[in-house]
Amino acid sequence: MRRTATLPLMLAALAALSPGASAGDDYATMLGYLTSSHLDGHALQNAQGSVALNLAAGDLNTQANLRAFASGPGAQAQIAAHQRLRDNQANAPFDAQASIGGQALAGAHGLISINQASGSMNAQLNAVTATLANQGIREATDDSLSAVVSASAEVQSRAQPRIPGEGTRSVSVAAGAMQGLRGVLQLNQTAGSGNATGNILSLSVSELPR
Repeated sequence: MRRTATLPLMLAALAALSPGASAGDDYATMLGYLTSSHLDGHALQNAQGSVALNLAAGDLNTQANLRAFASGPGAQAQIAAHQRLRDNQANAPFDAQASIGGQALAGAHGLISINQASGSMNAQLNAVTATLANQGIREATDDSLSAVVSASAEVQSRAQPRIPGEGTRSVSVAAGAMQGLRGVLQLNQTAGSGNATGNILSLSVSELPR
């Protein structure tokens, strides 16, 4: 069985590696559970502004791209996220691949948040808060950042095991992808099972002069 998520037109990366299958196991692998997630071609080339993309292949993956913006004399922007998986059953795939290739996102500029997963029971989060306030630029302490963006993930600790010695886990970004990208890029890219990744950005700036 093959589960595939593909967007043919068009930072955090995590891959759990395992030994490759031998030539004699090719047929058995073809009949196994495979997941493949690809973003390639000219997808989102020269995109401008705000881009939020969730792309997953597999079972029980949770993904979120969250943004909060505020302006004013006492402006505050906050995000709270809780991702949770409990008492579910899922097979870990024999092979899991997540890749960004071609000229995907080349020349793009703006706020770009991407979650890409291949596998099972993975949690991914991108969060951005931005405040335009009259009180000027303020130093952000660890305590204040934790109050602005609150995030947690409860991922199941175990999936049904795959056959030992078979399969691969791989994530990749091709050299031509994202060339010339300007702005803010958040990328969670995961291949495997039971992983949790996140990117959090908090900005506070003064009101523009008149």
